[in-house]
Amino acid sequence: MSTEKVVRMGFIGMGGRGTGMMLGEWMYYPDVVVTAVCDQYADRIENAQNEVEKKCGKRPFGTDNYHELLARDDVDAVYIATDWCLHIEIAIAAMKAGKAVAMEVGGARSVQDCFNLVKTWEETKTPFMFMENCCFDEREMVLANMVRDGVFGTLVHLSGAYAHDLRDEITGGRIRRHYRLGEYTNRNCENYPTHELGPIAKLLGINEGNRFVSLVSVATGCFGLHEYANSDRCIDKTLKDRVFAQGDVVTTILTTEKGQTVELRLDTSLPRMYNRALTVHGTKALYEMGPETVFVEGSGEEWDYMKAVNTFRSRFYDKYLPDCWKQDLSGHGHGGMDALEIRAFLDAYENGTPMPVDVYDAAVWMAVTPLSEASIAQGGMPQVFPDFGKH
Repeated sequence: MSTEKVVRMGFIGMGGRGTGMMLGEWMYYPDVVVTAVCDQYADRIENAQNEVEKKCGKRPFGTDNYHELLARDDVDAVYIATDWCLHIEIAIAAMKAGKAVAMEVGGARSVQDCFNLVKTWEETKTPFMFMENCCFDEREMVLANMVRDGVFGTLVHLSGAYAHDLRDEITGGRIRRHYRLGEYTNRNCENYPTHELGPIAKLLGINEGNRFVSLVSVATGCFGLHEYANSDRCIDKTLKDRVFAQGDVVTTILTTEKGQTVELRLDTSLPRMYNRALTVHGTKALYEMGPETVFVEGSGEEWDYMKAVNTFRSRFYDKYLPDCWKQDLSGHGHGGMDALEIRAFLDAYENGTPMPVDVYDAAVWMAVTPLSEASIAQGGMPQVFPDFGKH
């Protein structure tokens, strides 16, 4: 890192997410300089180079080999937005090369991969942040402040979902070069747990005096994706009669060392509106997302739905809204939370302070995927949740 706190960034994975985040979020900050880009597809490399050159006047190095990018002296940190199966492999190589890591989300291939990720960080102490943007969403940050202030009392049960109709994206994977098609063809698991689990784990103090101890997962059959692949709406006619492994809905229950439960739901191959369905239930209050419901015991308005929601907005929301959400974040991804998570990474890296979502968080949240896969394959049998070492 230079003395002027300019962070020279390399970007690995220049698909829609990688390119969009590079141009719209990372390059928004004046202390970020894009020096290198990497992708397995030549056209994506060239497009990224062209866009960076157009925006800042300097063309970054381009390669289809991430090891070449990691070997460069003009790269301080990397942002990893490849397909899920490569995230940990690249992050480990980057940490060993001394490059700070901002790694995008997705489930792990195996529990051992998660242990390897933690082991590498413990050996190298290279800065690492798991880019779970939902931890930085406005609503989740308000609730975190309320929990810290005791509004919810003792937390008892929390739930969330990644409920998002992705049938077009999944079945268009071969044509659009998107990795989800392979995942849904070959695996049956809670494949994308972190959007809902990340904020929940933070609220429960996972890795901060609390930990998950067990997991159970069950899955429906694959009806919705099969019907869609055989319909006129599917753009890839080669998928007709394709057998998909992934169940339409996966339900996962986790228990914590402190006796709380967490319910997760993956729901991505049936028709629906997007919803993370966050629920926070404690001994003194309840919050439910979509439609928003609030019940704060003793508020005097808990039995009146509209009054309770209005009270939440006026009495609690305004009081507990963090300062970072009081600036103008219009135009930034996912309502502004993408910009905030990147600023959090840059601030921690430049100041040498701990990352707000660290390697232990990544290991725990990503481990849900292989554990759920094992539980489903065993007919819903409980799985012991591994201890990755931070409490």
